[in-house]
Amino acid sequence: MSPPFKKFLRKARNLFILLVVLQFAYIILLKWIDPPITLTQLGSVFQGYGLSRDYVSIKNISPNMRLAVMASEDQLFPDHDGFDWTSIKKALKHNKRKPTRVRGASTISQQVAKNVFLWQGRSWVRKGLEVYFTFMIETFWSKERILEVYLNVAEMGKGIFGVEAASQKYFKRPAKKLARGEAAQIAAVLPNPKKYAARPLSNFVQRRAAWIQRQMNNLETDADVAALLD
Repeated sequence: MSPPFKKFLRKARNLFILLVVLQFAYIILLKWIDPPITLTQLGSVFQGYGLSRDYVSIKNISPNMRLAVMASEDQLFPDHDGFDWTSIKKALKHNKRKPTRVRGASTISQQVAKNVFLWQGRSWVRKGLEVYFTFMIETFWSKERILEVYLNVAEMGKGIFGVEAASQKYFKRPAKKLARGEAAQIAAVLPNPKKYAARPLSNFVQRRAAWIQRQMNNLETDADVAALLD
């Protein structure tokens, strides 16, 4: 092996070690501070949608909103280790049968990993990194922190990120005061926030919000879910 190639390998190794240390430090830091910016938020700015956000603590987010996103996005959130394996298996079977109508099975934890650390899109590289970051935040963050970050970084309308900005935009009130129906309407937008809005109310959002409220009624009696609503 030639000396120049050895030097290249040494530099590449050192760079890799540095990147590993930096990303680990960033994950630990975000356990206490809010993400300064995400690739999705930057993309929103470059695409002309703008960026409206206002991070708030979980204590300043209505329990109705916390319950609504668990009811709509991830009903097993308090109990799983970051992955809902049953839903993943169902999604894989569905996507094999209908490759033109792909169904996802991402948990709230996976969505946080994607929204905070990665970019939007579908590729095996991104999915592999998503698995890694999901494992890391499930290991080093609490469930409450994961839910808090999710509610602050999820896109909830064109250029609208986080529940505080969404609540102010749609209902002219802070997220802390969101009523049950309002929370369900915001949660109903999550599958496609660039297409749907909580107001004006479309037929899709109205139907989905009604379904979410029924799920909220069933879910709120679960002790593990209730612990995240205090």
